[in-house]
Amino acid sequence: MSWRIAILVVLAIGAVFAALSVAPVAQNPAYHAFADRRTLLGIPNFWNVVSNVPFLLAGLYGLYVWRGAQWRESVDRWPWLILAVASCGIAFGSGYYHAWPDNRTLFWDRLPMTLGFMSILAAMIGERIHARAGFLLLLPFLVLGLLSIEVWRRGELTGVGDLRFYGLVQFYPMLALPVILLLFPARYTHGRGLWTMGALYLLAKLLELADVRVFRITQGMMSGHTLKHIVAALSLLAVFEMLHHRRPIPRL
Repeated sequence: MSWRIAILVVLAIGAVFAALSVAPVAQNPAYHAFADRRTLLGIPNFWNVVSNVPFLLAGLYGLYVWRGAQWRESVDRWPWLILAVASCGIAFGSGYYHAWPDNRTLFWDRLPMTLGFMSILAAMIGERIHARAGFLLLLPFLVLGLLSIEVWRRGELTGVGDLRFYGLVQFYPMLALPVILLLFPARYTHGRGLWTMGALYLLAKLLELADVRVFRITQGMMSGHTLKHIVAALSLLAVFEMLHHRRPIPRL
């Protein structure tokens, strides 16, 4: 095992131990109390619902780009297809959740997002570390993602919900992404699109945390959570635009 791969393994083990070192984390009921709850045109929580449309647009663009993208290895294509489909799924799952926010509908919000996180991790392993490994890990990663939200869902049904597994699945790819980009050589051009995606995703999470504050600053015009949807969709658009322009780097 090379020292670079060892760093990723240690990071993964550390993330697992960090998750296990805390008590089970149940879903806070206050999570569903978003700042902007206005009903417009008969749609409850209107802006948090319709702000998911950019995910659909980004996903459709991703599907369009995917068909004509250039691939160094044929197996490189499949994680990006899952990501484009997941982006479309986020639009419907998140829209459904925000219309009727509770733990039951939250499952459908998190399902496509989890598939997106796992597909990005598989794509980075395939394109930066080993093409075949990324392809072979794609399905197990997707299954792990599905299990993480199913564990949480079943726990909530029995009154002992636990978000630790889901949190691990969501945040480890974001921790591993910059490490992979810094330590492993690029096999495609336009790698900056991945940094743009990561930066926009981080901004989206900050906006999510500042939901009420942003709503107050904008004097009730727009909430942080609504802006979070738009910025997160832009992060996906950035990576699909990267696929559109990039080319395989010739082997030396």
